[in-house]
Amino acid sequence: MSGLTGARILLGVTGGIAAYKSAELCRLLKRAGAEVQVVMTENATRFVAPLTFETLSGRPVYLDVFEGGKAWEVEHVALAQWGQALVIAPATANCLAKLAAGIADDALTTTVLAFRGPVVLAPAMNTAMWEHPATCRNAETLRLRGVRIVEPGAGELACGDVGAGRLAELDEIVAALKAILEPDSKTAKGRLSGKKVLVTAGPTVEWLDPVRFLSNPSTGRMGLAMALEARRRGARVTFICGPTTLELPSGLGTIVRVQTAEEMDQAVQAALVEQDVCVFSAAVADFTPVKFQSEKIKKEDSGDEVTLRLKRAPDVAARANSARRPGQFFVGFAAETNDLIVHAHAKMEKKGFDVVVANRVCAENPAFGALDNRVTLLSRRGEAVELPSDAKDRLAGPVWDFILERCPVGA
Repeated sequence: MSGLTGARILLGVTGGIAAYKSAELCRLLKRAGAEVQVVMTENATRFVAPLTFETLSGRPVYLDVFEGGKAWEVEHVALAQWGQALVIAPATANCLAKLAAGIADDALTTTVLAFRGPVVLAPAMNTAMWEHPATCRNAETLRLRGVRIVEPGAGELACGDVGAGRLAELDEIVAALKAILEPDSKTAKGRLSGKKVLVTAGPTVEWLDPVRFLSNPSTGRMGLAMALEARRRGARVTFICGPTTLELPSGLGTIVRVQTAEEMDQAVQAALVEQDVCVFSAAVADFTPVKFQSEKIKKEDSGDEVTLRLKRAPDVAARANSARRPGQFFVGFAAETNDLIVHAHAKMEKKGFDVVVANRVCAENPAFGALDNRVTLLSRRGEAVELPSDAKDRLAGPVWDFILERCPVGA
């Protein structure tokens, strides 16, 4: 496929003023050689007539789940199987909320729920709606499921306000579709096709007694973003994750949930031999209690000071390096509070990493628990590439680009 030639694209249109721009998007996709099937919500028809899209696409617009007489198929299922990519432009706040919750109550949302290919959303709404905590949470939920969101632009809105919320430029939306459909694109599915990728993520918890443990603030968000991006590029993913509140998509791959460093070590050792690339992003505890107390430690029995006896927890990455087979590529993560590059290089040498993703933990870049991160990518070639601060799900793409340019399996 060259560009979008021959691509089968589902174009969803929801009820916002930017719907008029969707007609031009349809025209651009057709001009690029794609086949376009438009799916509209009822509210979208209040802004643009279905006849407009039928004329531009050359296909009947899908509007009503219960409309009969067109075909014998269950139409939203048939269209979901027909399409290679699905884009919704504009995507309203209501649309984001329904998709995040898995609601399927019209032609568009039922089609999305039945669709198994890549999804691109181009939100457009008032600035206050885009920045509302509920919308931010819904967008984040969708990103973590692997949905590509083309961020809205800033400027004067239809309501007269000035701020973020206007539909992204159409060429940005088209570029996003090309990136997920072109097999020779750096971000396209295929660079890891058939390869096996192991990703560790999240914290571990080391239990002191039945109600207390030692841990850290890691959420596993960056590791999940790395796993989703690997899956999108065609990898067969094994995701080994400590305790997290993140939603783990069922289509991610093999998911192994663990709690302690010992359990994570055992899971990694069990899966290691088959892997081509191993990404160690988990924040594994360095220490674990010498003895687990089977009964709750009582405050009254401990006095004013308490001494905890700790021992070293298994070093998951170092043990994996000792057991690695020839040809495997190891990627490590380093979170440091000072001398970032020095400590990251030391970690690279000690644990045999081929690439290290390093981030300095500070007030400006808390890293743990944050939606955004700023990282520096290091390689055994002596390179140090600093990426600008960005959302973790968007950072995963450039990080994988860096890895694959240096990794034999990505050639």
